[in-house]
Amino acid sequence: MTIKLSSHVLSFNKKLFLSVISLFIAFAICFMAFQYRREKEYKIELLNTQLQNYNDRLNDFLRGRDTLNIQQLNDYVCEHTFEDLRVTLINKNGTVIYDNLEKDPSHFENHHNRQEIKEAIIYGSGYSINRQSESLGGEFFYSARYYPNLDYIIRSALPYNVSLMRHLKADSHYVWFTLIISLILIIIFYRFTHKLGMSITKLQQFAMKADRNEPIDTDMQDTFPKNELGEISQHIIQIYKRLHQAKEDLYIEREKLITHLQISHEGLGVFNHRKEEILVNNLFTQYANLISDKNLSSTEEIFSIPELQPITRFITKNKERSIGKEEKRMSLNIDKNGRIFAVECIIFQDDSFEISINDITQEQEQALLKKQLTQNIAHELKTPVSSIQGYLETIVNNPTLPREKINAFLERSYAQSNRLAHLLRDISVLTRMEEAPNMIETEPVSLTIMMRNILNEVTLELEEKQITAHNMLPEGLTIQGNSSLLYSIFRNLTDNAIAYAGTHISITIRCFREDERFYYFSFSDTGVGIGPEHLSRLFERFYRVDKGRSRKLGGTGLGLAIVKNAVILHGGTIFAKNTPGGGLEFIFTLSKE
Repeated sequence: MTIKLSSHVLSFNKKLFLSVISLFIAFAICFMAFQYRREKEYKIELLNTQLQNYNDRLNDFLRGRDTLNIQQLNDYVCEHTFEDLRVTLINKNGTVIYDNLEKDPSHFENHHNRQEIKEAIIYGSGYSINRQSESLGGEFFYSARYYPNLDYIIRSALPYNVSLMRHLKADSHYVWFTLIISLILIIIFYRFTHKLGMSITKLQQFAMKADRNEPIDTDMQDTFPKNELGEISQHIIQIYKRLHQAKEDLYIEREKLITHLQISHEGLGVFNHRKEEILVNNLFTQYANLISDKNLSSTEEIFSIPELQPITRFITKNKERSIGKEEKRMSLNIDKNGRIFAVECIIFQDDSFEISINDITQEQEQALLKKQLTQNIAHELKTPVSSIQGYLETIVNNPTLPREKINAFLERSYAQSNRLAHLLRDISVLTRMEEAPNMIETEPVSLTIMMRNILNEVTLELEEKQITAHNMLPEGLTIQGNSSLLYSIFRNLTDNAIAYAGTHISITIRCFREDERFYYFSFSDTGVGIGPEHLSRLFERFYRVDKGRSRKLGGTGLGLAIVKNAVILHGGTIFAKNTPGGGLEFIFTLSKE
């Protein structure tokens, strides 16, 4: 599933830049507020110090006098003052003794509760900013000091006007300095976050391409910066490339394994721990159907075959008691339908398992078949030739034979010559199939129509033996193959059933399964069947279950051999087995291509 980022969502570098800048701006604002307060307090303290120094000089003046002379005090204040300065002398009880702006201090209220007076009595000095004068009206900056030696308080004050406000105002130069430094830092940090964000964006693009399994640009590594993040990104890309290459190599090896599995000469099936099919080749399906008493519609049904129950129990036992990490194996031989199968099960570490089925009868019989082939050909050819020769010698050596005898001998010779011709024809067909399989031309062939035509051709034979034929091939079943060879498959199987299965039986032809590569066919009858000892040899050349009966019926013994070779040329396999209800069943496959 591809994750698409919304266009309105900010990128990582913008989020990082805005987050840090927000914190930086908040810090700058707090710093400027703190500095403004600090500058203002500094100027207030400086003004208070100046006024306190004036109070000290006035106290030095008064301390040199034995008695308080208001006129002398007034003269001193007038001489040693600066613009708008107000000087007040107050005793400890808060009574105003002197004020340079009011000639009659008795008009003043008691100043004991004034803020600067209370601080001066308690702490020795005090000041008050922007306090309304209750005696004169207007706002003043007051600075007072208590002198215990004289037991009075000297207070100096300046009117809190525009001039004083400007004087106490904090210097704004630091504000501009802070703003300029902040702007420079913002630009520097933006360049840094932009580069960092570009690297992260490239890494994000790489991750999204990797998630979609898209090809990675070879020059992507060169676009990352030469820093720790760039090195990390390059290492990630290198790791991904190695993993991608390993994945491709693994895929190639998997394809090789699958190809090998499909062309293997043994039946192989791989299943997961839930006994579900992972990979199965054609031979495995064929062998499983040959071992089973019924046709398997799915490969998983092999676990219900009685002959394979030891394998099933072995798998279940090891699944319930999984000890160790080594592979677990089990083998057994199954003798069924005239064949011997070697079955082996391998359980892997992840509880998946492989079952292999190998037909071991073929190897044992191969040498015998080759040995018998020459003998059979010579014997089969010798019999009709000897018969023809005997009849002709009788005619030649007995000129006085009646015409009726001569005609009978000639008819028998003609029949034997026909048999010899059919024999040579079948041998020729087999030879061509073996020697030049790639020269056979193919075309789309409708098997449904072909089987319908074959049944029409043998209608008289079917009626004579009271045989019912069921063509259950689906409509439109068409494969790419050789029409003549495909005809020989179904015609020989039909002729074989008519000739040897018996009377009052039924024949059924159906396609019971298909996969990506094959169609699976069943050609069965309800006749007498054959002994299990004959099943493995049915497709041998010149092999007959009942030799006398076969010759009497005119068979060459090559029909089923032709069927087998024709099936092989169409990429399939064929087997025969007796059905549980009686009769013989041929199971074969034909490739779709």
